[in-house]
Amino acid sequence: MSELLIELFSEEIPARMQVRASEDLKRLVGDGLTAAGLTFSSARAYSTPRRLALVVEGVPHISPAICDERKGPRVGAPEQALAGFLKAAGLASIDEAEIVHDEKKGDYYLARIEKPGRKAADIVAEVVPDVLAKFPWPKSMRWGSGTFQWIRPLHSIICLLDGKVVPFQIAGITAGQSTRGHRFHGNTAFKVKSFADYEAQLLAHKVMLDPAVRMATISEAAHAAAKAAKLQLVEDDALVAENAGLTEWPVVLMGEFDRDFLDVPGEVLTTSMKQHQKCFSLRDPKSKKLANKFILVSNLTATDGGAQIISGNEKVIRARLSDAKFFWDQDLKKPLDEMANDLAGITFHEKLGTQKDRVERIAELAAQIAGAVDADPQDARRAAQLAKADLVSGMVGEFPELQGLMGRYYAEKAGTKPEIARAIELHYKPKGPTDVVPKEEDGDSVAIAVALADKLDTLVGFWRIQEKPTGSGDPYQLRRAALGVIRLILENDVRISLHTKCALSHGLFESQAKQDTWELPRKPGELGSMVEHNKSHITSDLLAFFADRLKVHLKEKGARHDLIDAVFALPGQDDLALIVKRVEALGAFLATDDGANLLAGVKRASNILAIEEKRDKTTYSGDPDGDLLAEPAERALAASIAKAKFDTAAAINVESFTGAMNALAELRAPVDAFFEKVTVNVADQDLRANRLKLLSEIRAATLNVADFSRISS
Repeated sequence: MSELLIELFSEEIPARMQVRASEDLKRLVGDGLTAAGLTFSSARAYSTPRRLALVVEGVPHISPAICDERKGPRVGAPEQALAGFLKAAGLASIDEAEIVHDEKKGDYYLARIEKPGRKAADIVAEVVPDVLAKFPWPKSMRWGSGTFQWIRPLHSIICLLDGKVVPFQIAGITAGQSTRGHRFHGNTAFKVKSFADYEAQLLAHKVMLDPAVRMATISEAAHAAAKAAKLQLVEDDALVAENAGLTEWPVVLMGEFDRDFLDVPGEVLTTSMKQHQKCFSLRDPKSKKLANKFILVSNLTATDGGAQIISGNEKVIRARLSDAKFFWDQDLKKPLDEMANDLAGITFHEKLGTQKDRVERIAELAAQIAGAVDADPQDARRAAQLAKADLVSGMVGEFPELQGLMGRYYAEKAGTKPEIARAIELHYKPKGPTDVVPKEEDGDSVAIAVALADKLDTLVGFWRIQEKPTGSGDPYQLRRAALGVIRLILENDVRISLHTKCALSHGLFESQAKQDTWELPRKPGELGSMVEHNKSHITSDLLAFFADRLKVHLKEKGARHDLIDAVFALPGQDDLALIVKRVEALGAFLATDDGANLLAGVKRASNILAIEEKRDKTTYSGDPDGDLLAEPAERALAASIAKAKFDTAAAINVESFTGAMNALAELRAPVDAFFEKVTVNVADQDLRANRLKLLSEIRAATLNVADFSRISS
């Protein structure tokens, strides 16, 4: 078995592309080798700013011989069919094919094509250039007069199999065994013999090949520097990874900025230093306030201990923080209400109006939702009116990721009620499946109301203009919005009718269209007329979308999607918190013997009904005739059904789903006895019809809880 070593040495690769590129290299080379019959034991990929590297271990010296079987036409087939088969199989005559006997389909020709094994080096010399020629960089470039494209100009290629060069040429570069080390500390050519030798020599030339090692080096050194200064590092794993992608020999240094900048919110300073200089912030471990120091990562060990590097970064940081302070000071001069009015000049979507139009809708919807989360409707309305105001601020214009947060700071500076200020920040949440959710228990009821209104307005709006997610495409992040609604409701146990609130949202869109309040030019009545005839369908479709998102969400928590379907199939199921409780109770019930057996009985009843109704071209529904209940088992079943209907309805009215399941459990024995002792399809047609109605009643009794026909056995 051999070791395959590949290195692609180039100018600096953008940090954000390195990890994906190394994974692509491992995948594509691995797939190419496997397709050619070369299996291997393991593969590891690495990246630095100037190189991608791959080591594949356990590569056989030669691929195994292959016997390929190609089925041909039947014996006696037309000459044209035989000729096509011979050409495809590479046979000179039909005598070279075998005749296979098949009792059912008749005799047919079979070609056995023997393919001898190939040398691994020959396969590698084909696979690697093909991978490089088709490499999936997000962006690439050409240089010189050639046509080859790479992310940055490619300088050299290492391709060693068992320590020997695999010769090939691409982009005017001949594969060899030489590379270079660090741009400043080790920029001399050296030859390598194996991966172990390659990694060791790189380290000697001041290159840490493994990004995980560089990340660990940065993290440990940054924490040590912070500790030495009696400060605490503001953790940022993404920034650690980015700095690891910018350096081959990371060296951690500490700089300082003027204390005057600490008047600006800490998040602004942190964002500015991170975005512009890739620097880490530091805070006082006791007060948790930001300190006027920062951590930077250099790509070299300077002879002056890094003094010039620190000084240069301090100058840039000073200029950037000066900009941030200017934005902060200027924004504070403008009241949030004035900013909110300026939202009329920002388009949300050409078919959905401006941000100001949107704020008006959200404000009304938030006020209507407020009662469900014990929030003051006027506070919810006010919070929504100010929620998007910071979009026109200079600070958010510079740092869009600070939207909401800056609004909170501006609101606090203006003396706004704390719950309203917090709602301005938190109404964007949750932004994803792992993001935090505002909690009623934390005093964020107003934030919950505004967040729900914000996301429902988005969903209803885009559904109205038929801009729904398709396949993997979701440009407006509507799946995320729906998941946000689901998490807000479930994690706060919010009792809300989605159908009602979606209908209210529809009405707000239509009201704006009729009043012609929109700032955007459009045809008269465009928004209203677009969906007037189809509003109910849009709402139903949107609720189905929520159902799908709920299934995805609950599936990750171990819930069965068929149980969700079974509950959603019932009319009027738009209270997500109640649906989940019903699903949980149903799952627990079906896990019992009573539940499993009752499910089997209901399905049996439904199957019999389906067959007989199809045959008779009628439906069997309604109350069975008590006088025709001849057998004790069917009389007992009828009585149990009546009791189960009453008990389940009573339990559901008080939202006792466990009680409803207990009521259904009482049906198990009578249903079993009925199928054991009673024949449904008897000669007496009146008696038969009555018993089919009784089967229909079994199904009807369970429909108080769920549609059992949608539950997998």
